[in-house]
Amino acid sequence: MILNWLLSVASAFLLLLLFPRPLLPSFSLALLAPIALTPLLLACAREPRWKVRLLQGYVTGIIYWFFLCSWIQGTAAHYAGVSSLVAWLLLLLFSLAKALQLGVFAALAGRVLQKRTDRRGIPPKWYAPPAVAALWVALEWTHPYTGFAWLQLGNAGSDLSLLLRLAPITGVWGLSFAFALMGSVIASVILRRRGASLWLVALAGLYLLPDVPEPSPGNAGAVLVQPNLDADTIWTTELLEDTESQLRLLSTSPATRASGSDIIVWPEMPIPFYVTDTAFRNFLTSVSATAHAPILTGAIARTDHGLPLNSALLTGLDGETLSRYDKVHLVPFGEFVPWPFAAITQKVSTEAGDFAAGSYPVVSKLGEHRIGTFICYESVFPSYVREFVAGGAEALFTLSNDAWFGTTPARYQHLRIVRMRAAEVRRWVVRATNNGVSAVIDPAGRVVKSLPEFRQAAARMPFAYRTDLTFYVRFGDWFVWCCGLLCAFAFGGSWIWTNPWGSSSSASRSSSSPSSIASSESSGDRIA
Repeated sequence: MILNWLLSVASAFLLLLLFPRPLLPSFSLALLAPIALTPLLLACAREPRWKVRLLQGYVTGIIYWFFLCSWIQGTAAHYAGVSSLVAWLLLLLFSLAKALQLGVFAALAGRVLQKRTDRRGIPPKWYAPPAVAALWVALEWTHPYTGFAWLQLGNAGSDLSLLLRLAPITGVWGLSFAFALMGSVIASVILRRRGASLWLVALAGLYLLPDVPEPSPGNAGAVLVQPNLDADTIWTTELLEDTESQLRLLSTSPATRASGSDIIVWPEMPIPFYVTDTAFRNFLTSVSATAHAPILTGAIARTDHGLPLNSALLTGLDGETLSRYDKVHLVPFGEFVPWPFAAITQKVSTEAGDFAAGSYPVVSKLGEHRIGTFICYESVFPSYVREFVAGGAEALFTLSNDAWFGTTPARYQHLRIVRMRAAEVRRWVVRATNNGVSAVIDPAGRVVKSLPEFRQAAARMPFAYRTDLTFYVRFGDWFVWCCGLLCAFAFGGSWIWTNPWGSSSSASRSSSSPSSIASSESSGDRIA
């Protein structure tokens, strides 16, 4: 039916409205999150054929990923050495691949949302709303393992303080579950499923959870430096010297040194700073000595085999290395090219050869405190960021070069992701970027202060150290595993009961009496 396809498309655009996007890059309609999945779920309930449901969800996914990540086309065309046409093709191939998860979601969700009822008029799948929500979370969790992770549905709740109470307990997954549950309940109510709205009673428990932290001034300071360098600059000796002069000026100006600072933070940059370069190390020592503060900066290290490493280098006042962290989660096409695409495109980074991945998170000593630093794309991995805090980090720093995004909404999408990480682990996050959005985020995910975008700028930013550990930090993705178990019960158990042996089961049913069939179906609904 044409209506089902229209409903599927409607969900794609509702999902897009939740996050920063073209035309309105810094604006979103997060309050639409509870109904974003409702049209697709209605289409699934109306369509009895799982293959058609899969296609409906697939279309939803293609539209969603194509427009949400449309910045991939511009980045590939400008920096990866491909034509505009090939860049559009890469974006389309990306969307076709990522949409599979939404297709699977629709195919399975329809199994528990079908409009059939038993002879007593009781909906056969009373557990449909939480089952659908659990399925959504389980599939969201698989995104990092299918090539690319970006915005989870729960990220739409970064400005909703009531739902954000879930973040330090369940991570972003709890918010995704809540939104998917609301969407499923609304669909069930429209389908006149009796009692479906009772599942929303569970959300009343949010009022029993601890509220998000109140705004508070930081008692420590970081000089945040934003150099605003072009990502495709061809570096010469003269240009490098000029850039170093600007970094020195920004880092040591009286305005940034007025109240003293714990640390100077430079972002991940396109400038060729190499850890083993003596001139670079002398430069860091000179700036540190002038500013009387250690420096945290992006730099390039090397493996024993000469492969480049995207690193965060922390140096002391006399230039000694306090710590070095090598990025573990690399960006597809940004720092390496997946094998099938190597023949048609190159990675965005201009460093010779694919980057090698680091091995583990690093927690560094900073005076009497301990900090953790993750780099750019690593912010999309909730369970990885929590490892820094579980390892003792009292504050988090993240270095990024979002210049690759140009002026697209991706930079605001990225900021929203980092905000959720702060809320999950209840840590201040100091975010240094090449050209924006450079900001300090408090433990409730609020942006406390930021630098103007696309300008050279520096400022002393307040932050604070914390030692408490959230439930999510202690126990990680426990909620995802619970959702996985619920999915196994709701979808696997239902399939085993209703069709355990394929055609042989059907044959045995056909030979049974009508009364036994009715009894079996009713019992199966209760057990499944």
